[in-house]
Amino acid sequence: MRPLARHLVREGAADGVAAHVVHYRFRGWNGGHAHPAEDAEWAVGEAVRRYGDVPVCLVGMGMGGRAALHAAGHPAVGSVVALAPWLPDDPEPEPVKQLIGRRVLLVHGTQDESTDPDLSYRFAQRAKKINRQVCRFEVHSDGHSLHQHRSEVFALTTDFVLGTLLDRPYARPVADALAAPPPLGLRMPLASGFGRALRS
Repeated sequence: MRPLARHLVREGAADGVAAHVVHYRFRGWNGGHAHPAEDAEWAVGEAVRRYGDVPVCLVGMGMGGRAALHAAGHPAVGSVVALAPWLPDDPEPEPVKQLIGRRVLLVHGTQDESTDPDLSYRFAQRAKKINRQVCRFEVHSDGHSLHQHRSEVFALTTDFVLGTLLDRPYARPVADALAAPPPLGLRMPLASGFGRALRS
C-alpha cells in the first residue's frame, strides 16, 4: 500500500490530500474481534483528530479491503476502495448497510487465486441494491497482487479517490460504472492504458 499512498499524495498534494498507511496491531482477522477493522476505524478517528472535519476515503487490499469496507460506517468516511478484497464465504454474509451513503469501488483480478473474485462480485451485488454509488472493475488476466496492470490500478484508484475527496468529475469509465445497472457496472473491465488515457 505504500507505493499507492505515495502515488495518491503525489497526485493530490496540491489540493491538500494526505495519505497514511495503517499498521495492524495483530496478524489476521481474528474472528469476531475483527482487529483490522477496529484499526481502520481508529485510523479514521485519528485523521479527524489531526485534520478536523475532512472527508476520508479508506483504501485497502486483501484483508485490508475487507477492513476498509467494515469501517465505512464511521461518519467521516465518504468513500471506500477495496482492492482484491478478502470476503469469505461464511454462513453470515458480510455486512453492507454501513456502505449506505458512501461511494464504493471494488477492483479484482479475474485470475486471483488468493481471494475469490466471484465473492467480491456477489458482495458488490448486495451493496448495489442498497446504494447506487457502488461500482466494481475487473482486471482481466491479473492475479491477487494486480502487478501486471499496476499503473492502471493506481490510475483508477487515484481517479476515484480524488474524485470523491475533491468532488471533481470522475474519468468516463468510472462515471459509467457508477451509473450502469448491474451487472454492467459491477463487471467493468479495466482497460489497458487507463492511466495513459487520463494523462493524454
